[in-house]
Amino acid sequence: MTSTLLLGIVYALLFLIIALLLFWRLWFCRQPLRSIPKNPKLIVSPANGTVAVVKQFNAKKVKAKKWNTGSVEFLAEDVAKKGWFVLIVMTPLHVHYQRAPAAGTVVATRYTKGTFHNAVKDPARLITLENEKNEILFKTMHGRFKIVQIAGVVARRISCYVEKDQKVEKGEPIGFINIGSQVAIVLPDKTKLRIKEGDTVIDGETVIGEFK
Repeated sequence: MTSTLLLGIVYALLFLIIALLLFWRLWFCRQPLRSIPKNPKLIVSPANGTVAVVKQFNAKKVKAKKWNTGSVEFLAEDVAKKGWFVLIVMTPLHVHYQRAPAAGTVVATRYTKGTFHNAVKDPARLITLENEKNEILFKTMHGRFKIVQIAGVVARRISCYVEKDQKVEKGEPIGFINIGSQVAIVLPDKTKLRIKEGDTVIDGETVIGEFK
C-alpha cells in the first residue's frame, strides 16, 4: 500500500468521523420549538416517532406482543387498574428529547439497568424487562400517567431531567435518550385516544388523547 493511498484512507476516515459527530450534535441532539396545545384536557405525545403499539390493559402489568418477536412488560397498576398503553418507536432521524404529555407533579422515578437489543430491527423485543429503562410516574388533576424511557443498543444513554415532587408543565422537556430508543406511555381508562398504530407523532404537539 503506497503512502498516498494510506493518507487517502486516513483522510476518508477522519471525514467520516467528523460527519458522524456533526450529525449527532446538529441533528440527533436537536430540540425544535413546539406549539403546545393549551387545553389542559389534551394529552400530547411524549416523543417524536411512530406509534408501534396501542393496547388496553386491565392487569397489574402491561404486556404487548408485536410482530411475533417478543413482548413489552412493566408495572401498570401504579397508574390505574385498567387503561391504555401506547408505545412509540424512534429512529435516528427523530427528535430524541421527551416532553411531559400533560401538566402535573412527578410522583416517582425508577431507573432499571439492563441489557440491550436493536431498537430498529426488533422494536418489540427491545423493551422486555432486560432492557435499560427509566419510569416516570406523574399525577394530574385528571389522574395519573406514566412515561417509560427505553434505551437502545448502547448502555447508560437515558437522561432524566425531573425528580420526585417536581411540578412540570405540558410540553416541558423531561428527558433524553441517546442512540436508538423507544418511549411508552401508560394512561388511565378515562382517556379518549386520538391515535392508532402506524401514526407518526411529534413530541409536545401531536394530541394522542384527551382526559374525559
